[in-house]
Amino acid sequence: MVARTETFRGGLDDVRAFCAVVDLGTVTAAAATLQETKGSVSRRISRLEQALGVRLMARTSRAVSPTAEGLAFYAKAQDSLTLLDEAAETARDARTVPAGHLRITTSIDFGIEVMPEIVASFRAAYPQITVEMLNTDARLDLAANRIDLALRLGGAEETGYRAMVLATLALALYAAPAYLERRPAPADLADLRDHDLILARERIGTAGLTLSDGRGRTEPLSLSPAIRVSDFATALRLTLAGAGIGHLPSLVAARAVEAGQIVRVLGPWATRSSTLRAVTLAGRELPARVQVFREHVRAVLASRGCRRDSAETHTEYR
Repeated sequence: MVARTETFRGGLDDVRAFCAVVDLGTVTAAAATLQETKGSVSRRISRLEQALGVRLMARTSRAVSPTAEGLAFYAKAQDSLTLLDEAAETARDARTVPAGHLRITTSIDFGIEVMPEIVASFRAAYPQITVEMLNTDARLDLAANRIDLALRLGGAEETGYRAMVLATLALALYAAPAYLERRPAPADLADLRDHDLILARERIGTAGLTLSDGRGRTEPLSLSPAIRVSDFATALRLTLAGAGIGHLPSLVAARAVEAGQIVRVLGPWATRSSTLRAVTLAGRELPARVQVFREHVRAVLASRGCRRDSAETHTEYR
């Protein structure tokens, strides 16, 4: 015979009060957060203990602390409260315009050169959603940093994440008109040996570049750069300053090309593409604010010619 699980008959607000005391360490702090009196919070915990038939808190004249049973209950209860909050948010999203606070992270160069226009157009379309953007080259823990979505170039993720390919980004060679006035534009790949190259080595790895003409012809390019930097934003600034021929993602170079500040050299030749992924926590229903932002980024990049070429669209890392 299968043992019958006894139904929990405690109140949800009582559980929240208990978890708040464990999280914050005192009844006073929990009461302030919950906007209740200390007496009300204490009564909630007593009522919960009575419903469970278990002592959850050890009380002294100066402090309260969870018992072993209290800690065990807290671990499960906190997860359940999170799931309930997510379920409630999903239900609200189904009947309302997307709203709330969106916290995202991406690399420094992508955040500086690409994201401002995307975020501006997103806010124009969804004014009820506020945006917080963290530009860093560190791979932040999404859960620990309360991040809704990360935009990352290529590469696998750690367990517990889900990645969606948004676009495929091509990388090509660019130079400023001032540089080309001093140094004639290269007519073929061999001419690059007579030019100063600017490479973001940490972005492309340590191997030499391999260029493709888009028609199946590929050529390795093993040249020492005149300037090596850590990110594409710096490589773009150096290219704009006429320091050499920069190896840049077309998306990062786009605004400068449109303004006539730099031009593409060697025509169709480009290096291997990199995929841009939207990374979120796995196993959770995404709030509407995250879903619409992810789709907005994909649509904007597609309108700029950066479509999703990869057959792999979603990957979950367990």
